[in-house]
Amino acid sequence: MSEGRYVVIEGTDGTGKSTQVERLAQRLEGLGHEVVQFHEPDGTEISAEIRTIIKNGDLARTAFTNLLLFSAARRENWLQTGLPTLERGGWVVSARDYTSTLAYQGYGEGLDLRVISRITALSTDERYMSPDKMIILDLDDEVERKRRIESRGELENPDTFESKDAEFQLRVQEAYRDIARKRGLAVVSASRTAELVEADIWRIVNS
Repeated sequence: MSEGRYVVIEGTDGTGKSTQVERLAQRLEGLGHEVVQFHEPDGTEISAEIRTIIKNGDLARTAFTNLLLFSAARRENWLQTGLPTLERGGWVVSARDYTSTLAYQGYGEGLDLRVISRITALSTDERYMSPDKMIILDLDDEVERKRRIESRGELENPDTFESKDAEFQLRVQEAYRDIARKRGLAVVSASRTAELVEADIWRIVNS
């Protein structure tokens, strides 16, 4: 049995990551593949509970605590579901991986990027940290980004990171662009229709 493939779709909130993960999973399932979706930090029962804590903006905590919470959720997702799926020859398609922590806790909250990588490596493994494909969704329109989030009803009760100021949001956006440049990652404009974005992602995944 051939080894499965691991694809990550990254970007700031409001770029349509979850939508594109679902569309990609549907395409792959239509071709007969086993597919597991992650919408980090959610993915398993315990990680869903951790996500509730992470999303609660009323719980004050440090960037390092956020790193530990995300890392615990990732470990459970990966070991319980992700890695076994790949070993069976299936696909893992994820909205976010530890690149989000580099962007939000590293560039955004000022945590040392080396610490983030080290804790992630201890919590997961090399396979998790080396997806077969990663696509960054980029949306250079703050008004549109907020409109999309508002359409989900999430601005009524802003979470831990959406409640942060515009300077923080700009640092995170620039973080993704910097990471993409340094890693040579594919960047797809999320300002277009979901169908056009999906077509670009499909082309990249199959390249």
